[in-house]
Amino acid sequence: MADCREWATPGGRTGDLRGEAKGAPGMGRWTEQVRCPISSLIVTNMAETGSITGSIVVLVSGCGTNLQALIDATADPAYGVRIAAVGADRDDIEGLNRARRAGIPTFVCRVADFTTRADWDAALASQVAAYRPQLVVLAGFMKLTGEAFLRQFGGRSVNTHPALSPSFPGVHGPKEALDYGVKVTGCTLFVVDAGVDTGPIVAQSAVSVHADDTVETLHERIKTVERQMLVDYVGRMVRDGFSVTERKVTIS
Repeated sequence: MADCREWATPGGRTGDLRGEAKGAPGMGRWTEQVRCPISSLIVTNMAETGSITGSIVVLVSGCGTNLQALIDATADPAYGVRIAAVGADRDDIEGLNRARRAGIPTFVCRVADFTTRADWDAALASQVAAYRPQLVVLAGFMKLTGEAFLRQFGGRSVNTHPALSPSFPGVHGPKEALDYGVKVTGCTLFVVDAGVDTGPIVAQSAVSVHADDTVETLHERIKTVERQMLVDYVGRMVRDGFSVTERKVTIS
């Protein structure tokens, strides 16, 4: 995983997560963290979204290990999920190669190809919409989506975070958990909103911190648990349906 990710508030200002962090590790660290309602308070079934049953789009920025876990799971028809496309914000990454080897359509939408961040966000939303996904999965996607994307896919996009939200937001969750001395950390699956790892929580899994852990060893254990959680809950959300009401996520 990259050490930092570009981000933008809905107003379009971009920055670096490392440069914007303020205060002590843990909860309440972000001085300009944006919280906005997800665009659809209730998401239930395919008739309401116009999506293709069982279809998901996965967005990636790197090596795609979470994507591979989903690809492996979809090989079983009983899983009930089809990856309609894999999108990325950059070229020449292993995540795209994994998709192509599996015969999954791919697309690339680079921020640098657009005049403004808002233009990029609108183009990303349009490309995702072309595949009519029931659910959008951000699997190591290192950009924050903006207003246009959230208007169309708010309430039915999910992402993972390598900590137990709301603690340690941003990309350095494992390191900050070690630095803070917590005995238990973990991972979170959440519905995407406009903030940094602030959306309604779908699921969480705990991971014990060992006395001899390094950032690398702890993060590897978290990623192992995270992949299983992602596969389990994406399957359940697609097969059974789900609702998001304010901050409560209910799988039918």
